[in-house]
Amino acid sequence: MPVSDFATGLKCKVCGKLYPKQPINFCTDDFGPLEVVYDYAAIKPHLSREKIERRPRTMWRYRELLPIDGEPTVGPQVGGTPLIRADRLADALGVERLWIKNDAVNFPTLSFKDRVVSVALSKAREFGFRTVGCASTGNLANSVAANAAQAGLEAYIFVPSDLENAKILGTSVYGAKVVGVTGTYDEVNRLCTQVAFKYNWGFVNINLRPFYAEGSKSFGYEIAEDLGWRFPKHVVCPMAGGSLIGKIHKAFEELHAVGLVAERPQTRMYGAQATGCNPITDCVKSGRERHKPVRKPNTICKSLAIGDPADGYFSAQLIKNSGGWAEDVSDEEITEAMLLLSRTEGVFAETAGGVTVAVARKLIEQGRIPRDEEIVLCITGNGLKTQEAVAGAVERPATIKPSLEAFDAVHTGAAEAVLA
Repeated sequence: MPVSDFATGLKCKVCGKLYPKQPINFCTDDFGPLEVVYDYAAIKPHLSREKIERRPRTMWRYRELLPIDGEPTVGPQVGGTPLIRADRLADALGVERLWIKNDAVNFPTLSFKDRVVSVALSKAREFGFRTVGCASTGNLANSVAANAAQAGLEAYIFVPSDLENAKILGTSVYGAKVVGVTGTYDEVNRLCTQVAFKYNWGFVNINLRPFYAEGSKSFGYEIAEDLGWRFPKHVVCPMAGGSLIGKIHKAFEELHAVGLVAERPQTRMYGAQATGCNPITDCVKSGRERHKPVRKPNTICKSLAIGDPADGYFSAQLIKNSGGWAEDVSDEEITEAMLLLSRTEGVFAETAGGVTVAVARKLIEQGRIPRDEEIVLCITGNGLKTQEAVAGAVERPATIKPSLEAFDAVHTGAAEAVLA
């Protein structure tokens, strides 16, 4: 059975209306978001642990559960990032078993966005698009630009004009046309929606969004496989648009549905945001059914600064239904947690990673995550992209003359400072 037949079409997450596989992201009846649906009964006899484990260690070892026709044409090396046993960070947080899923080393642009973009651009080529684009807070911009260059596609990248310089440079270097917009991410996204439909371009997080979002599932597949084909008890995940946390949970459900993991997933999902842009965590903590958009995000964590998240309602419902919770943290807590992760595990994560670690610590201290149960933290991007966040919190290097005596003075001083 061809792989393309496993993904049977699109379905509205609100009313359930079915659509064929096409570049559209909303239901024409109620404007609900569309999601890819699969024939799991057909997949089951075609997929086994042994078959997966014989394949290259990339996200595409699970291709029957991803919505492309045949082999990937964009990003064939994406995924396969390490799940790290984080014992030193566990000691610092006072827990027994802690893991870090580290997409800060994903190929080619050091964030989990390479997963979603490789699916979206593979699909864009199937649909015949020659020009692609995105609205982005940074990581997605880098990934679309890099993967479009590899695929020979023209790319237009729209970003808030105050984005970190490292992320703008990390996009422009690939030859994409970068457009800075004086406004919030939500204003950038609205403009991109107009551009996508006027010019008939393939925007990965607009008209290609149903396919794009499915790439995040590979993050969850890899967690379960690396744990020995089982599910963790607790997962803490950063939230911007709110899609990743839902797709990780969907991945766990799919692994059970196709027989790769025998037990049903009972993982509790926890969402993490910055206090300066916390529409989803505020929704969960307040008990409201729907989130209140944040009109003017104000946080150093620009990668999560989406004031009106597309999947906000669904992620909040998932968190509640799984028995999890959501929290947010200040900019100071974000910086402190970035340094804690770097200095305990040697993992330099961007500000979103600081959010995840800081929220995990807060949830543990609140007693919402038990200290004796297994926890996975989702690290989604590399700290080299957000160096400004910690630049003022680290010591400047000592400058000495090229002599042993000069170093001895520095070394003695450091030792005395430690003893004091």
